Amino acid sequence: MSEGTMQRRAQRDQRDRDERVKRLHRVLVCAAAVPVMLVAAGCSSDSGSDDGKEKASGASASASASPSPTVRAAAFKTLPEPCEVLSKKTLEDLAPKAKSGKEGTSDDVSSRANCSWSSLDNNGVKGSQFRWLNVSLLRFESDVTRGAGDKLAREYYDKQVRDAKAAEGAKGVASEPVTGTGDEATAVRYELKKKEGTFKQQTVVARVENVVVTLDYNGAGLAGDKTPSADDLMKDAKAAAKEAVAAVTEANGPSGSKAPSKAPSGSASAEPSKSSSKAPSKSASKASSKSSGKS
Repeated sequence: MSEGTMQRRAQRDQRDRDERVKRLHRVLVCAAAVPVMLVAAGCSSDSGSDDGKEKASGASASASASPSPTVRAAAFKTLPEPCEVLSKKTLEDLAPKAKSGKEGTSDDVSSRANCSWSSLDNNGVKGSQFRWLNVSLLRFESDVTRGAGDKLAREYYDKQVRDAKAAEGAKGVASEPVTGTGDEATAVRYELKKKEGTFKQQTVVARVENVVVTLDYNGAGLAGDKTPSADDLMKDAKAAAKEAVAAVTEANGPSGSKAPSKAPSGSASAEPSKSSSKAPSKSASKASSKSSGKS
């Protein structure tokens, strides 16, 4: 082998050694940098975790500081005995032949109650005078999801008035506001033609605070007896409705005062039970039909 060849090989071997040294140096530098990066990443992760905990803690504190829903408490907490809302004199005037009132069934008498009286003055071949009287009471509790008791009662009051005006078979429907009876009241009158005779129907719907009073009163002359005056029946119905509303007020405090607490309530009060929160099953027309069937 010539000297020149040997010299070139030696130079090539030296370059190879230098290159291996450089690569080894780079590897060592990178290996040394990895722990630093891991430490930095770990610090960043811990910092984010603490920040998340702080945010969660802040959100929890904010949630606990938020006020719970409130609703104005209902004014009236109970109902009177339904068969005792009308005086003896009133009953003698409106249903003179009724021996006693018939109380309807209810699973919560403090929220829903009704009583009816049926009177038949039988004069034999000269005919008979028939009267039917019914008083229904429905009380609404305040509820955080549905609203205040008086608001719910107002909605039901409007529905009762609409239903009375839309009674099946009603003829000559007329309505008018009634003053001096609760917070609001409406009287509806109409005629129902039945095979037994012509029935004069009077319905007075009244609301006082969170209670709705519906009074149905109808009369008919049967077997040829004369038909009663609708004006006279309406006058009696209005007076009886006013008396029933007064009984509701009196049942909720001394001397007719309202329930003492009207402060906001933070808890959801129970709505009348399902059977008591629904509209009464008897419409004015059904009541009239039932009553005429009893005659």
